[in-house]
Amino acid sequence: MKTQSPDTNIKAEKILISLLQKQSASEKFSHVRSLSEIAIRLSKRAIKRANKNLNEEQVNLLFIEYNYGKDLATKFRKFLNKIQK
Repeated sequence: MKTQSPDTNIKAEKILISLLQKQSASEKFSHVRSLSEIAIRLSKRAIKRANKNLNEEQVNLLFIEYNYGKDLATKFRKFLNKIQK
């Protein structure tokens, strides 16, 4: 068997795969959700570091633009402006 990850020992990988297979669907989903949360947090932190002058709302809007497109970010910005009035 060839390893899925070239930097992981084959025995260790077999154990990791076995542990993953034994997890319930909710446990697997929890791990995916956690990894997604970490990726989003790190992305927003990188945006903030590159744009130190932005407030939290502006960072969130830039995150939306980078990940979901300028059109959605513009629509969301308009929505925020409408509900803040």
